[in-house]
Amino acid sequence: MDNIQHPENDSCYRSLNVNQGPDKQPPVVNPYMKRVRRKPLPSAGELVEGILKGDISVLSRAVTLIESLNPQHQTVAQEVIEKCLPYSGNSRRIGITGVPGAGKSTSIDVFGLHVLRDGGKLAVLAIDPSSERTKGSILGDKTRMEKLSQHPSAFIRPSPSAGSLGGVARKTRETIVLCEAAGFDNIFVETVGVGQSETAVHSMVDFFLLIQLAGTGDELQGIKRGIMEMADGIVINKADGDNIDRARLAQAQFRSALHLFPPTASGWQPEVLTYSGYFELGISEVWDMIDRYFAFVKENGYFERRRLEQARYWMYETINERLRDHFYSNPVVEQMLGEKELRVLANKQSSFTAARDVLDAYFNKM
Repeated sequence: MDNIQHPENDSCYRSLNVNQGPDKQPPVVNPYMKRVRRKPLPSAGELVEGILKGDISVLSRAVTLIESLNPQHQTVAQEVIEKCLPYSGNSRRIGITGVPGAGKSTSIDVFGLHVLRDGGKLAVLAIDPSSERTKGSILGDKTRMEKLSQHPSAFIRPSPSAGSLGGVARKTRETIVLCEAAGFDNIFVETVGVGQSETAVHSMVDFFLLIQLAGTGDELQGIKRGIMEMADGIVINKADGDNIDRARLAQAQFRSALHLFPPTASGWQPEVLTYSGYFELGISEVWDMIDRYFAFVKENGYFERRRLEQARYWMYETINERLRDHFYSNPVVEQMLGEKELRVLANKQSSFTAARDVLDAYFNKM
């Protein structure tokens, strides 16, 4: 019988011997492994209590709820934000932008350590670019902020843009409220680079810092006028070694360009400085400039006016986003969009009349 089931056990195959396996196979899963149960979703009150105590793990979980698309998570997150709102507003919000490769993350690492030497707490909120194809993000900002990521008074939170800079910017704005309630008195918001995100980030910070490089050709060529008009300060990075003269030349060019712009709403004249993030040169001068700015805008009342304008801006932005989400999730709209898209692609209807038909159907069904 054994030779019928296993012909290889025949005497002619003396070098080979395969025996009948056990009837009962061992379980695939390790029986000694304990099942990991998900922690139940904490209540809004529990999250707020932990945030006000400065518990980083609770703060991180609350931020995750803000970023979640789950309606239940969003309900809890909005309740947490409302309860934390009275404890927010006591921080200096600084936006940091610049072309890719300008050294934003390295500079934040150095700036952050400089700030923390005087005490206090620092939160770094980084908007990380997502792939348009896979929607994935590396979220590797912590690896480029080696010293700051190990500091006990620092909190670094990268968020994927996921193709929706406006949506991520709104969630970053909400995260600022939670960080301030947790006792962080300095907030850095790093953008994905010169592009669409700058306008959104500018509308949630008190000071907007533009990091530039020298020695890359025409220093003014790749900068949009709108970005320079938003900047409260421009700093030329990598002003060290053989690059010092080029950095000083770029500094003179930027100063000349800024004089061509109309006066800022705050009355502050943006300054242009040079520094080296890698060698940590000129860091205190950059921070002294930021200190002078805050003293200036608080004295003339612009600081409070800007905070109020930002609150109003985000109210309308939230309305716009909710209306857009409600429109595209409407079943009538979903059905009509597919049909109208085919007609437009087949040149049977113009884009404008197709859009009008979809909107008419949406408003009639509301």
